[in-house]
Amino acid sequence: MLFKSSLRNLLPLVGAIALAGAAQAEDTVAPAIPGVIAANTKVTLIKEGFNGTEGPIGLTDGSLLFTETQANRIVRISTENNVSTFLENTNGANGLGFNAAGELIAVQTLKPKVGIIYPAAKEKVFAENYEGQAFQRPNDLVVDKQGGVYFTDSGTRPSKENPTPPASTPGVYYITAAGKLVRLANDIERPNGIQLSKDEKTLYVANTQGEYILSYDVTGEGKVGEKKNFAKLKGWTNGEGGWSSGADGLATDDNGRLYVASNAGIEVFSDKGEGLGVIPLPKKPQNIAFAGEDKKTLYAVGRGAAYKIETLATGIKGRLK
Repeated sequence: MLFKSSLRNLLPLVGAIALAGAAQAEDTVAPAIPGVIAANTKVTLIKEGFNGTEGPIGLTDGSLLFTETQANRIVRISTENNVSTFLENTNGANGLGFNAAGELIAVQTLKPKVGIIYPAAKEKVFAENYEGQAFQRPNDLVVDKQGGVYFTDSGTRPSKENPTPPASTPGVYYITAAGKLVRLANDIERPNGIQLSKDEKTLYVANTQGEYILSYDVTGEGKVGEKKNFAKLKGWTNGEGGWSSGADGLATDDNGRLYVASNAGIEVFSDKGEGLGVIPLPKKPQNIAFAGEDKKTLYAVGRGAAYKIETLATGIKGRLK
């Protein structure tokens, strides 16, 4: 396949300078979730101290990539837990995806845009504004089998550095394989993680400020049905910034279950939105992905740390994310 051939050529170029080896920490263990995880499964800390942790995606050799957004680089974790630099100067890459040609697509935050960032000879901008208004905080993406790109823009929010940002214009978008940009939604408080069901007939969106994971029926290229409340989150809590679920990255497995990084940990739902259980983590997760040679390892990154959990479930076969 073209993708596997491209990836074989790409992997030898991965930065070989190790950032750190595996680290030890107090054990966190997960409760049993039938078909998902065995009782007392250890949550393994791979390393902490990263400067931003987002955008994990598995590769065909079993390794994992994720973004250090604030450090402006992409990191690779091998199946042996070796950590190395994959790519520097990523324009603040956040969510990642690959197309069928093995080209790495990213939503980017320093100069907000969406496009190919690797290999260098293939760099390309897909979109950087909608109807003349620049994107504010592109967050996550998923690529469909047609080569289209779904992505979220979380909009602006106050911070210590910028207590009065411009008016927020969050949204959910789709870029067709031919390059047409379509806005799918502009009524979500803070769209964050985005994912497709196994059959790609349902689009899931995490609303960090909301109590529910949202879903849309995919009705055509760049077309979705009405917004639905798919699953109620245990992470819905009242913190320093007010009520929030903390819903962030999403993953799906080969049986159609949905995994959500939230304030509660990794929440697991059936394909009908039924809560199946929660995998606890030492630190709140920001994003998650299946990887490993058999795709039976669930990785979680967040708050400067990276973890792995061996699962009974298998990530979607034939699709990286």
